[in-house]
Amino acid sequence: MRFQLLGPLALADGPDTVVLQPSKPANLLAALLLHANSPVSAEYLQRAVWGEEQPATARAALQTCVLRLRRLFSKHGVTTSIDAVPGGYRITAAPPTLDLLGFRDRVRRAAGLDRDPEAELCALRDALSLWQGSLLANVRSVVLHRDEVPRLAEERLRAVERVCDLLLGLGRCGEALVDLWTATRVHPGHERFHEQLIEALYRSGRQSQALAEYRRVKGFLLEELGVDPSPSLRRLELAVLRGEDLGPAGPAAPRVIRGESVPLPAARPATALDAAPSTVSAAATGTALDAASATGPDAVTGTAQGVSPVTPQAASGVVAPGPTPVLPQGGPPVLPQGGPPVLPQGGPPVPAQGGPPAPAQGATPIAAPAPAAGTTFAPLAAPRIEPVPAVPHFTGRAAEAAALTARLTAPPPPGPEDHRPLTVLVSGAPGIGKSALAQHAARLVRDAFPAGQLLVRMTRADGEPRPAGEVVAEVAAALAASGEGRAVLILDDVVDADQVRPLLTLRGEAGAGPGPAVVVTSRMGLGGLIATHGGWVQRLTTFTETESYALLLTALGAERVEAEPRAARRLAAVCGHFPAALRILTARLLTRPGLRLADAADWLGDDPLARLTLTDSPDHSVTGLFDRALGRLDPRLSEAFTHLAQGPPTLLDDRGPDDDGPVPEAVREQLADAGLLEDGPPGPYRIHDLLRAHVRRTARIRDRRTEKV
Repeated sequence: MRFQLLGPLALADGPDTVVLQPSKPANLLAALLLHANSPVSAEYLQRAVWGEEQPATARAALQTCVLRLRRLFSKHGVTTSIDAVPGGYRITAAPPTLDLLGFRDRVRRAAGLDRDPEAELCALRDALSLWQGSLLANVRSVVLHRDEVPRLAEERLRAVERVCDLLLGLGRCGEALVDLWTATRVHPGHERFHEQLIEALYRSGRQSQALAEYRRVKGFLLEELGVDPSPSLRRLELAVLRGEDLGPAGPAAPRVIRGESVPLPAARPATALDAAPSTVSAAATGTALDAASATGPDAVTGTAQGVSPVTPQAASGVVAPGPTPVLPQGGPPVLPQGGPPVLPQGGPPVPAQGGPPAPAQGATPIAAPAPAAGTTFAPLAAPRIEPVPAVPHFTGRAAEAAALTARLTAPPPPGPEDHRPLTVLVSGAPGIGKSALAQHAARLVRDAFPAGQLLVRMTRADGEPRPAGEVVAEVAAALAASGEGRAVLILDDVVDADQVRPLLTLRGEAGAGPGPAVVVTSRMGLGGLIATHGGWVQRLTTFTETESYALLLTALGAERVEAEPRAARRLAAVCGHFPAALRILTARLLTRPGLRLADAADWLGDDPLARLTLTDSPDHSVTGLFDRALGRLDPRLSEAFTHLAQGPPTLLDDRGPDDDGPVPEAVREQLADAGLLEDGPPGPYRIHDLLRAHVRRTARIRDRRTEKV
């Protein structure tokens, strides 16, 4: 159970939400939650509940409101208590139980990710997703709306500012525009949003619209407030009028932690490349220097802008031909004419306007050419290629693992020198264990691939697919830096075939011999890729009863499981033998070693969807997994799947070519290809029980209930 303040005041249990109707106890609860974990004086609470003019019986009425809230908590199973303290009351909460604390906690975590703009962006968007509408819309307290709501709204605006700064810094101006059009219209007096909007329009090549937006905000400020635009807005207008290069976008907005502004490092100044063709821009150099440590033997002595410089080898992991940069005292590195720039770790510079990265040259070490005059660069996200990690407690899938390792170690098929590499597709439903199987198999065959085993993440932290060109550049750099022999690549969570095809043309060391072996994991069937490029498909289904029991044995220990074997099998059955559900369950049981498995089975069986989640990490949940999978669907497919899941199983029966029923066969095929329909029996397809229950539950609580306190 958790409290929701960032929107209408509500109590939530999983997807079930109770929105409180306006009342005096609702005012009291909001006032306590706004100051959670701190004593709140009775005088302040009385003003929050009744306003500045209070009845003579306010103190006694306050005690009555507390009693009514305690009864409400008891009714809905809320374990949080309202404690009486000297002079007032206190309510205890934590980030998982109060969305306001959760928002601040996620913003604080994002503040520690400034080296990885993509991860910071994802963390901030995750924090902003907790806001569910107008703040405290159902709380009728003049004091709270006057004193507290503006302060909380400012915290949100600071986070939105930071999101837009990160999008501009990453060169994703189109995405920034979506947020900024709304923000500038809802908050017309917030000049920073207007400044970001004008910059995003100008960087997108829409100079006339940028100038029109400046004139609009200037008119608003003069007419409504009688003031001129800020100096930064006027400087931006002048740069747009002159058509100047703005240089790399730099996130300069302050972060907000618990309502306090935390200044960020100032953006590095840009250096005009056309003024000195052999000089790397300070901003691009700074990004490169930040990307790697300078403590190794290849580090160059000296400093540049206060950051320890590194050689191209230390920065990118790839030996780039050409002379070593000369570092003048106190200035940016200067390369001899024609020398390559220092590359940030993870690949070549990315143009700020969203241009494609430099094309890969097979196995040739990547060295970016000297930048053209006027080129600007955006900060790069941390590389998403890493050595394949070990899979803890890998259990089951013996036949699948044996077949996969046999395919990977089989001799390359005969053919021309430029034949396509061996490709294996591991597909199946979300959470079915595709990545675990691929990583486990890659580590089993590591002796056959001396050049290494690389895990390539094909989606960003927010679930968006990565552009194929971006991945090709990173993979080519990684292969160029690998040792002799073949490598194996795991392309994890591929969204469509177009992401994969460019990677199947990469060559081995110096272009000789077969290219790397490629293992693709995807929820999609990717039949088009197999048809055009060949390969072998391993489609995964749920565990067998034996495999589920073996997983519990491995994760929980034989002593605990074999003491209650029937209860262990009940737990596996409640989880539907679904690997992700079993992993979450074992994690919960490991944190409660004294809990009997029989008691856990009874507890889980009451509401498996709500309880198959990790309380300290709500993102790790079965419902979250299903929500993210359904969120990737085309809206029409999502609607069709909801219809199938809510209806009887006979909707999935094969009615023949002349009777498609309410959901045509072609639509069912697409849902099966997306991993949401499993192979029968009965019928050609079926829906996993947990997924069906999730869809039905989501549909039931789509309209929020209201309750009077």
